[in-house]
Amino acid sequence: MAAKAKVQSQKQPVAILRRYPSLASLLALLQDRQITLVSPSLWEDRNDAFYMSQYKARKGLKTLLALCFSESDETYHHWRVFTRGADGVCIHFKRDALLAALPLGHNLVAGPVTYRKISDLPRFKPRLEQLPFLKRQPYGDECEFRLVYEDRKDEMEAKGLPVPIKCIARVTLNPWLPRPLAAAVKRAIKATQGCATLKVYQTTLLENETWKKAALES
Repeated sequence: MAAKAKVQSQKQPVAILRRYPSLASLLALLQDRQITLVSPSLWEDRNDAFYMSQYKARKGLKTLLALCFSESDETYHHWRVFTRGADGVCIHFKRDALLAALPLGHNLVAGPVTYRKISDLPRFKPRLEQLPFLKRQPYGDECEFRLVYEDRKDEMEAKGLPVPIKCIARVTLNPWLPRPLAAAVKRAIKATQGCATLKVYQTTLLENETWKKAALES
């Protein structure tokens, strides 16, 4: 694998990469100061998992791990698909700061996912190095950006990579969390060492007072 994944799109890179983990995963990240790449073998998208397994097998790798982000703005789709109700959060990573903090190189690459239709296959033959960054078009709304780690010698199911808190622009809590609980979660996050000034908000995706006020004034 090349030192850096080729940019598979001509669009301008977004400034923020969003990740939608559980609250427990967020707290582990803030306390341990690291993100964790895991095996894609149990991914729900079996086509995606198969492409990753083919890449691993054909390159003779002992380990292939990944971590996924979204280049898209917040949508209802992202909250419903990527989180589990009131337990979900969205971590807004500063793209440039995050990538600068990571040991990108021979074993670790980063890049956007390219989405293709089945009808493209007769004229599009994916190259081996494209397989970890290729998905079917129905998943295109994810706007996924992916970290991929490979190792030919050592076998592992997960790998932590250190990242400083300054890589995080903000944390957004999910819209289903009751407000009193949201306030308590904010306090818990800010009580974590080094996180006192971290911006933490609850999304107003389901109920926004400014949006409702416009109807009253129309």
